Amino acid sequence: MIKNTYSFWGYLRLAIFVVRTKFISSKARIIRFPIEIRGKRFINFGSRLTTGKGCRLEVFSTKEKKLFFGNDVQINDYVHISVMSRVNIGDNVLMASHIYISDNSHGFYGGEAQSSPDIPPIKRAYKIAPIFIGNNVWIGEGVVIMPGVRIGDGCVIGANSTVTKSIPANSIAVGQPAKVIKKFDSKYQRWVII
Repeated sequence: MIKNTYSFWGYLRLAIFVVRTKFISSKARIIRFPIEIRGKRFINFGSRLTTGKGCRLEVFSTKEKKLFFGNDVQINDYVHISVMSRVNIGDNVLMASHIYISDNSHGFYGGEAQSSPDIPPIKRAYKIAPIFIGNNVWIGEGVVIMPGVRIGDGCVIGANSTVTKSIPANSIAVGQPAKVIKKFDSKYQRWVII
């Protein structure tokens, strides 16, 4: 396992972050600043959450928790999570940087009732659908996860992928839109190309 080493000033900065973290969530491991949190009371931070700097967590709610972190979740720098319905992130999830997860988007662009380009995007009806991310998931750099997606346990989502449809458990998915390219074969204990 790789071990981080810090200078004296690095350790001092980490100590300051740890103290500040306890004002946000007593159960979190470390929240690096700056961070923007909207609707803090509607977030369940789980235990031992770690965040990078520049993260943006926003929950639009008036009465109930809608963003749920499992235990031992680590999100790195500049992760943006936007929630109107519900986003569940399982245990032991690792996220790289520059990830966007949103259970909502401005407008409908498929199916029967579609949004008109004559209406400004900010005034279009929201498409809202919950997102579920399973346990032991690794999400690569620059990934976008769209409304209504379910990512199964043990998945790997490759860098710069856009997840528009659900991904079954124990799969590796890549691309725009993301498609499954490998599945884990538990009998032979290896990833198999499909």
